[in-house]
Amino acid sequence: MVISETKIEVRYAETDQMGIVYHANYLVWMEIGRTKLIEELGFQYADLEKDGILAPVIDVQASYIQPIKYGDIVTVKTWIEEYNGLRTTYGYEIFSSNGDVAVTGYTKHVCVRRENFKPVSLRKLYPEWHQVYVNAKKHDETVRK
Repeated sequence: MVISETKIEVRYAETDQMGIVYHANYLVWMEIGRTKLIEELGFQYADLEKDGILAPVIDVQASYIQPIKYGDIVTVKTWIEEYNGLRTTYGYEIFSSNGDVAVTGYTKHVCVRRENFKPVSLRKLYPEWHQVYVNAKKHDETVRK
């Protein structure tokens, strides 16, 4: 399974009045992890945008297990949870400085044309990208058995 790891130092501005990371910031960290995973697989999200293709979030889920505080250095682990040629689900685990799981979640995405937001097939428009995702998923299924 291809798992990307990203380290992030928690900034003061990311915390709330209680000194705990504000919940919406975990979504930003998921985006950072997702972008890094895509890059590690050999692609750039910016290339899709240049071609007029966007990949909006169509569903998001996060489970908050334990708080993270200012000054912690977290690790965001990101992988492809599901992929069918049209939709991609990325999985996430965010670990605290001491290695405990603090947040788990996923985001679901679909590629669309910028001008009308109609879905497009990654399989058809970007066959190389599609094949890398298929291979990552096959490998993932093999590892989990």
